[in-house]
Amino acid sequence: MYKSSHESIKPYISFPDKLFYKIGEVSKIVGVEPYVLRYWETEFPFLKPRKNRSGQRVYIKKDVELLIAIKRLLYQERYTIEGVRKRLGPEMAQAESKPEQDTRPPARVIEHVKKRLREILGQLS
Repeated sequence: MYKSSHESIKPYISFPDKLFYKIGEVSKIVGVEPYVLRYWETEFPFLKPRKNRSGQRVYIKKDVELLIAIKRLLYQERYTIEGVRKRLGPEMAQAESKPEQDTRPPARVIEHVKKRLREILGQLS
């Protein structure tokens, strides 16, 4: 299911690879209600999903992975909220100090962006 606490917070769970996710999608992926996600935002300073122009929360893949890790720590490993803050806070500070590198070849990144743009265009049509 998940990697050990000594490894990265990335979960083994798979979910669609998209540029962004709305709160309803994230709620289903993580397995908690949207109000729980909003509550966690108030409790964990390192959890800051972006908001789009209309004010809706927009999560990126890294946010979803973090939420899955938070749920695992709270529900399976029985950490308290303060315990999760202490456990993940230093990891998140370290991760923020290093910019994330996309290891995919540029051509694959461009193809992914083109594919997503076509999907968005199809939804708008």
